[in-house]
This record gives sequence, structure tokens and C-alpha cells, in this order.
Amino acid sequence: MYLPGLKSSIVAAEPRVPFQLTSRWIEVLVDCPGVQGIYTYKLPAELDVQPGDILSVPFGTSQVGAIAIRLSQPPADLAQDKIKEVIDIVSAGFFPSGYWQLLNRIAEYYYTPLMQVIRVALPPGLLGRSQRRIRLIAKADAATQFLTPAARQILELLQAQNQGDYSFTHIQRQVKGAYRGVRELLRSHLVESYLEPPRLSKPKRQKAVTLVGTGLESDITSRQREILEVLRRRGGDMWLSELLQICSTSSATLKTLEQKGYIVIQEREVLRIAFDVIAQDQPKALTSAQSQALETITQLDGYAQVLLHGVTGSGKTEVYLQAIAPLLNQGKSALVLVPEIGLTPQLTDRFRARFGNKVCVYHSALSDGERYDTWRQMLTGEPQVVIGTRSAVFAPLPHLGLIILDEEHDSSFKQDQPIPTYHARTVATWRAELENCPLVLGSATPSLETWVEVKSENTLNTHYLSLPERIQSRPLPPVEIVDMRQELQQGNRSIFSRSLQGALQQLQEREQQGILFIHRRGHSTFVSCRSCGYVIECPHCDVSLAYHQTEEKAPEILRCHYCNYAQSHPRHCPECSSPYLKFFGSGTQRVAQELTRQFPQLRVIRFDSDTTRTKGSHRTLLTRFANREADLLVGTQMLTKGLDLPQVTLVGVVAADGLLHLADYRAAERAFQTLTQVAGRAGRGEDPGRVILQTYSPEHPVIQAVQQHVYEAFTEAELQQRAALNYPPYGRLILLRLSSTDPATVESTAQQIAAQLNTISNCEILGPAPASVLRVSNRYRWQILLKLASEIQPELPDWEAMRSLIPPSVSLTIDVDPLNFM
Repeated sequence: MYLPGLKSSIVAAEPRVPFQLTSRWIEVLVDCPGVQGIYTYKLPAELDVQPGDILSVPFGTSQVGAIAIRLSQPPADLAQDKIKEVIDIVSAGFFPSGYWQLLNRIAEYYYTPLMQVIRVALPPGLLGRSQRRIRLIAKADAATQFLTPAARQILELLQAQNQGDYSFTHIQRQVKGAYRGVRELLRSHLVESYLEPPRLSKPKRQKAVTLVGTGLESDITSRQREILEVLRRRGGDMWLSELLQICSTSSATLKTLEQKGYIVIQEREVLRIAFDVIAQDQPKALTSAQSQALETITQLDGYAQVLLHGVTGSGKTEVYLQAIAPLLNQGKSALVLVPEIGLTPQLTDRFRARFGNKVCVYHSALSDGERYDTWRQMLTGEPQVVIGTRSAVFAPLPHLGLIILDEEHDSSFKQDQPIPTYHARTVATWRAELENCPLVLGSATPSLETWVEVKSENTLNTHYLSLPERIQSRPLPPVEIVDMRQELQQGNRSIFSRSLQGALQQLQEREQQGILFIHRRGHSTFVSCRSCGYVIECPHCDVSLAYHQTEEKAPEILRCHYCNYAQSHPRHCPECSSPYLKFFGSGTQRVAQELTRQFPQLRVIRFDSDTTRTKGSHRTLLTRFANREADLLVGTQMLTKGLDLPQVTLVGVVAADGLLHLADYRAAERAFQTLTQVAGRAGRGEDPGRVILQTYSPEHPVIQAVQQHVYEAFTEAELQQRAALNYPPYGRLILLRLSSTDPATVESTAQQIAAQLNTISNCEILGPAPASVLRVSNRYRWQILLKLASEIQPELPDWEAMRSLIPPSVSLTIDVDPLNFM
């Protein structure tokens, strides 16, 4: 039952303590869309529910997930027999002490309901909702001809499926007027409606066989003796399935041995956590700069923010490793965040080589079961190192001693959707404050926000640590700028400059390896008719379709990079029927095909989101390249994120201009970071490196800064422009995104909300205006941008009142500190 007057903001969960006999009620936060507030439930005598537990509770006609908040007494104005009972405990103690304070701060700062923050923080499958399903129970007869069109359509939909069973949500999406149609079919007794319980993550269990015999067995057959001998040789303990396979025996034989008392067969939990066997690694000798940085970090007592600014190849990872080692000996844990899943295999291998099975991985590419087991492993309190992407910032490590953000500048740490639109760096800062532990931000190209905060004289508990040289004093690779305008004037129409062609030719001759960077995947960025100029566009989005070809002689596919719509490449122009369709722009596929045509002797691996969709593909491709099964790695920005490939001597940037000329105030910063990072992949081993950067704008300030390796000079010039325009880090931005399938409705709604926002003081309202790509997945998008001082947390208008201005067909997302304005 709902308790009026109580806020959904929770200060803290109480510690797990034994129940008093009088505490038979619990206040919970339910996971139900559109519902806010705290509800009281009765506790069954057989359930030991404690604050922080995840529960399953009845809510209306459904069964939903809920978080136990605190023990309570029943409301005085409500009869106790009207209060519903908790159904079951899904998982116990999933919210460590102090965790609520972090979640509440995220909810407040990002204008997000607390339950939505909890759903993002928890692994999937813990908060489940029952769903209404419709099942066919009778064959259609002649009477169905009198059904309404909606009812007939639903009936046909169910009859076409083998089980004749669909969720009501699916039927609603497929049939207009589904609600009335289902009611009609229920009255006709042609279908039944039932509630399917939530599908929740549970521990995986497997049968194991344990030897309990003495070795002096006399009442067994020779075959049974062989089985017992196999068990002894394997340490007296094996999984049942493994024993059956090795001994080529049956379950009945093992059952007989159990009845005789020689073995025990019982179910045990199997952790779905992969621990690869990695060769052991010893700490490396440090340079003087590394030693100084390590000494500063290890001497920190309590919260501090540390910027470890090290050029590419300067050994930041070794500093991380040696800073973590003493913490594990003290019984504490460490959290290491990386921007991309593709970076975790290489980093995880280095950490496991040093710390063994104390290292675990947590990111969205794991299965639900793997994330569930890893989460529970963290809750044990054992000293461990968790490596993961931005969602791992919520890892429930009870004794956290250090948080590290590697490549802290990377935009992948920011979540655009779903809400909350948090930045892992911001949340990590709050978490380090709450845990009273240091936060280390590592990068060769720090974000301007971090640079200003650490360098500011007004900021307390901050440290700037510099690693200005590479390991063993290896030089940074020289960057050669190639003006592609001159290449064209001199008759070179290839996508590779003559300088890059020569460097590629030398790769195999010298038995070296290289990287080619292109900022787009696919073959070509758009397809246009040379007769009439028609550009083939996505039918659901206001963007052109990109050309993809998976392999030689495979079907030619046009794909939308926004909604993933795909169609076959037409033979003739849809507008004028001309056969002259031309591909424009270059992606990773086209670069790889051109390499094969011009340099057939070179072995090429593509490394982009098209080739790394399957589980484990990142590790597989990088392992193949590290084993010298290829000469060239061709990829997108995934290549720029901290990969350490010592054998790479050549880096080629095929077209830098695609990064420079974007309608975004951060374009220059991002371009500088990306180009500097990819250039830093070269020359990290014994052989010197070389970078060839192709551009049509060689005089651009970003290109000049990358060539000269001058981070501070570039940063100073960029910050002057930001300060003049009051853009971050000197100002704050909040972006309101609205979308709807009805263009008129979303436009008028945006105008009404903008009018309400005009009441905010000390705030500049920009918009409403259509998004740069107006239509995506048949939804029309409008935006409102709030611009305010950096220290202000604006009191936005009452969202309950504002929500009344928003029709059900319009969705609203509040993106605080946005990085993406598309």
C-alpha cells in the first residue's frame, strides 16, 4: 500500500540485522513504470527479508520486482488485512551499506526517478515484471465471421504461431484496437488471458560427484571399481557430466554406487565466470616519472582526484598495477574502468598475469547469468580487481580502495540512453568521495573538464602527475602530413597517398605490422545516381544509406547506421531508372578492398563494430594480429582506445577531415584526442614508429597540434574559445530531447515546454529546434538546450506539472552534460 507524504529518495538502507518479532512489515520501492513512492507489504513468516534485498511482490494485477528499503509498522489508517504479502526474495543483500546515497545523488543530478537509476545499476534479470499473455484455447468456427476486424486479425496472428501464444504487448504492437479485440475474443471463449511470472536470473546449479569410499570396497563390480579409481585420480571430486563422459557409463551405475555409500551426488552452484590461464608476470622496473607517480598515489589517504597525464606508451598501466598490488594485500579491492569492451581482453590479460583469479570482468557483452554471478562474487567482500566499462562504476565492492578511469577523456564513458544519462567519470568521482578512496584519471589527452578541474587553484584534493616520456626513452613517432589536394593535382586518384603506398609496400619486406585508421565503417558513406543526383535514403530516418559488402561476391547491402534498416543494393536508380549508381565516401570495407587490390601480398584484418559483433571476437582478432597472422589492422575509433601492440611501426590515417568539420563545439577536442591516440599506437616496441596523416586541410590547428605533439598549447587555445562562449568546462549544458511519430505533436509539445522553462533564472534557453537528424526510426525529434553557469544545479519546473503538457505519444529524455547533439 502507498504511504502518502514519503519521498522516493532513500537516505540509506539499514544494515542486515536479525528480525524482531514485531517487524512483520517492510517498505519497498516497486519497479513499475509511472509509479513513484514507497509501498508497505506484509512479510510471510517463512521469509527473512532484510533492507537491501530484491523482492518479488504483487502490484495491481501484476507481479513486479521491488527493493526492500526499511522495516516498518503498518499505516494507522489502513486495515492490516488489506496489505498484500511479499511473494519471494529474489536476491539477498544486493545493496551494500552507503550505496543508496550514491544512487540518490545520481537520481537528483540527472533528473531521473530513483527506480530507473537502480535498474541501470543492477545486473539484468533481478528486477522482473510479470506480463499479460493471450493464448488460443479453441478452434475457430463459423461464428468468427461476425468478429470485428481487430478480433479476426488477433485470431489469425495466434493461429499462425505454433503455440498460439503471444504477449499482450506484442499483440498491441501488431494490431490496432487490440484491447477491444482481445476482450471480444475472451467473451467468445476463443482465447484465455494469463499472467506469466517474471523471468529472473538465478544461480546456475550442476550435479557433482564426491568420493567417500575408503579404497577397500569389496561389494562392487570391476566396472564400478574403475569409476571409483577415475574419481580418486581426479582428486575425489568431479562434475557428474564429466565423469559420465570419461567413463562412458550411465547415471544408473553411479546411482548404485551412491546407494552403496561410496559416492555422494549433489547439486552445486557453478559460477559463470571465465578465468583464462595466463602466464605469470612480474612487476617491471619503473622510470623516475613512474616511480614518483606511484609514490604519490600509494601515499594518498582518503579521497583525492589524481590526473595521470602520460604520453602514449609511457607506462600508465604498470603504474595502475603496482598501485593496486598493496591494496589487495590489505584486503581492499580496486575498480578499473575502460571505455570500450574491445579494450578489456588485452587489459584483463595483463591484470590476470599479475593478480591471477582475483581479477574479474563486468560489461554489457557478458550474458545475464555471467553478470549476475560476477555481481554476487563482488558482494563476498574478497579483495579483487574489477575491470569493466561504464556500467561497472556501480560494482558493489564492499572494501573499495582505488578507482581508476583509463582513457578518461573517451566519450564512451557517457550514456546517452536510456536514462539516467550519466557520465562514469562524474559518478566515479562521487563514489570515490563516499568510499573515501583515491580516483586516478589516466590519459594521454585528458578531457578539458578534467584538465581545468585538476589545474584550478580553487580545487582541493587534486594532484597532477606527468609521464612526459615513453618507456626506455623511445621517441614519439614523427607525424607526416600529406596534403591530398596536391596528390590529386599530381594525378594520384587513389585513396592512398604515394607516401602511404610506399610505406605499405615496405611493411612486408621488413616483416613489420601497421594500422590503418578510417573514422567510418562500411564500404561507402552514401550511394548516388550520376544521372539525376538522387541519393538513396533510409525510409525510416532522414539519413542516407551506407553501402556494405560483407565479403567478395556476397550480396550488396545498403544499411542505415541509425536504425539498422537494411535493403539490397538496387540495380537501377529508384528515381529515374538509370543504371549509373556510384558509391561515394570511404569506410573500413572499401579501404580493406582497395588494399587487397593494390597490395595483394598484404594480409588484412578489419577491426570495427561490423566484425566484432559476436562474443569473444575482440580477443580473437587482436590475438590473430599479435600472433602475426596479418600485416595490417584496418579499423575505426576502436583502434585508438589504449591498445598496446609493440610490433606496430606504421599508422596511417586515411582521411582525417571527417573528424574536423562537424557541427559540434567539441569537434576540435575530439579530433585532436582521436588522432593523437591513434598516432600513439606506432613505435611502442623496439623499432621506431611512423605516422602518415592524410588530409585536405593540412593547415588546420588540430592537424598542426597533432603533428607537433603539443597538448598544452592546443588546450590553451581551445579553452579560450570555450570561455568566450561560456561552454563547458566553464558553463553547463542540459539537453532536452523530445520525439514522437507525429511531427506536429512533438513540435507543439517542445514549444510548450520551452515556454515553461523560460521561468528559470540565470539560464539561457536555446530552442526548441529540430534535431540535426530530424527523423530516426520514424520518430521526429526536437531539442531544447539549457545553458547555465557551471556551479548551478537548476531548479527545473515541477516535472509532474510539466508531464501533463506531454502527450503519451511523446517521449522526453533529459540529458545532463550532453556529449552527443545528433
